[in-house]
Amino acid sequence: MKLVVQEFLSLDGVSQGPGAPDEDTSEGFERGGWFVPYLDEEFERIAGSWLGEADALLFGRRTYQNFARDWPRMTDHPFAATMNGLPKYVASDSLGEAGWKPVTILSGDVPARVAEVKRQPGREMQVHGSARLARTLLAAGLVDVLRLVIAPVVVGQGRRLFPDRGVPVGLRPVSGRTTPGGLSVQVFESAGVPEFGTYGGGE
Repeated sequence: MKLVVQEFLSLDGVSQGPGAPDEDTSEGFERGGWFVPYLDEEFERIAGSWLGEADALLFGRRTYQNFARDWPRMTDHPFAATMNGLPKYVASDSLGEAGWKPVTILSGDVPARVAEVKRQPGREMQVHGSARLARTLLAAGLVDVLRLVIAPVVVGQGRRLFPDRGVPVGLRPVSGRTTPGGLSVQVFESAGVPEFGTYGGGE
């Protein structure tokens, strides 16, 4: 399976708490829900087409617990049957059991465990949110496709997908578009270690 990371970002790279003020208030974060004002039908269509390519979902513990709380109750949502029915994997050393089934807990050496799952047949294993896990997988070179949905807002606080002193990652643009609501939808493929150069003045 291809490993696909899908993240909602602000212009300043924040990925924390996009969906609601109380979604993730850890570390004193007070500005959740910044993504919601820009949602529109075009993005819902794009998100639905992406989800239709998934044969499995992969989460960090925090995102898994939030999704496990919310999705089983969202029976009228057009994505609910797919989200609830797909095989799910959660990376965690502290989660003893997981009730949002079907689910497998990946503990210990998470990159190695994820690499094992990737070798199974299928189309896409999608990481939704779970920014800490996404950073780990990017650093390990396991991510095949990165889908970023960027809202036109500077949040000014919160965890970022790409922190200072992170591992450099090369990417190749695949597609890009802007929805009527103002979301910039950018898709990249992994391109290995990035190159660095000097601008001008050289022979």
